[in-house]
Amino acid sequence: MNGFFDIPSDLQHSWLGLIGLHLREAMLPVLAGLLIALPLSQLCVRFRWLYPPVLWVTTVLYAIPSLAFFVVLIDYTGQTELTVMIPLTVYTLVILVPAIVDGVRSVPQETLAAATAMGFGPVRRYLQVQLPIAVPAIIAGLRVATVSSISLVSVGALIGNQGALGNLINDANIYNRPELAVNAVLTMAVLAILADGLLVVVRLLLTPWMPSGARARRAQRPEPEVAAR
Repeated sequence: MNGFFDIPSDLQHSWLGLIGLHLREAMLPVLAGLLIALPLSQLCVRFRWLYPPVLWVTTVLYAIPSLAFFVVLIDYTGQTELTVMIPLTVYTLVILVPAIVDGVRSVPQETLAAATAMGFGPVRRYLQVQLPIAVPAIIAGLRVATVSSISLVSVGALIGNQGALGNLINDANIYNRPELAVNAVLTMAVLAILADGLLVVVRLLLTPWMPSGARARRAQRPEPEVAAR
């Protein structure tokens, strides 16, 4: 463990500082993606013809390698965190838009009709009926987007030490210190696991009516047949 937490001075951060930087670069794009995906997904649900072109555009953008994004953005945003976070926001949209659209569309028509009969307008119906029911699908998308974002931040090391913990991998090669790469990989894995676990807890808190764990398995298990006497 000697030197495991001994961070090279050229990174200008301690190990905890790199963790904070990594979380900022990973989580802000996820938050921005969620804020954009919610109204965009509602438009796709309301106007079904809009969903295919939106999905096509986001998928094409997702197929663009991050390095190509950097080449285009660096002339406008420079070697900054923003250059890393913009592609991550786009990648988040590719995951969240289909997840939210599918979740909102899964709401039964009977439920929507009942809400309309109770005087719920489109906005209130979306916020108080459709979104709560779609929470499991949204959280599932957020889990994938969050873990992916935590991993992809490390690519920012290629544009001037903007990769947070990923910079340790670059320094491991420069200074011939493989323990720095191990540190980076393990720390990012732990962050991803903790973030995923936190989202699971959020889902449980937001959907207390849903069965979980052993209760869900028991609910799905068929009842044993009673032998005829």
